[in-house]
Amino acid sequence: MPTQLDRALNSKNLFLGNAHFQYSSISKISRELLDLTHSAGFAGMVTAVAAWSIWGTDVFPAQDDPKGNPDEWTIDEMKRWLRVRGLLPNDNATREELLERVKANLRIPRTAKPASQQ
Repeated sequence: MPTQLDRALNSKNLFLGNAHFQYSSISKISRELLDLTHSAGFAGMVTAVAAWSIWGTDVFPAQDDPKGNPDEWTIDEMKRWLRVRGLLPNDNATREELLERVKANLRIPRTAKPASQQ
């Protein structure tokens, strides 16, 4: 299955421009401008591919989840924890409201099997 980069590189518009223009119907200045525009498009694509290959997807890596007791987390840590889980914290929520939501959504660690499975 072709990727977006494959489709872009196979596009005739990127390399040749709009092929339906007949050069005889446009002025010399327009032709030079059209050629310059398409050269810039190709140069932009090459630059974008080079930047992507150098930096990859981890230009700004995601921060780790806060560790430890949620009572000791900052407001920003609680908001980030909720946002990562798709719980959409309210920007105007107080620290107590955020802490309550975090604690309500924490998973209970399972250290032993339930009595019914033993």
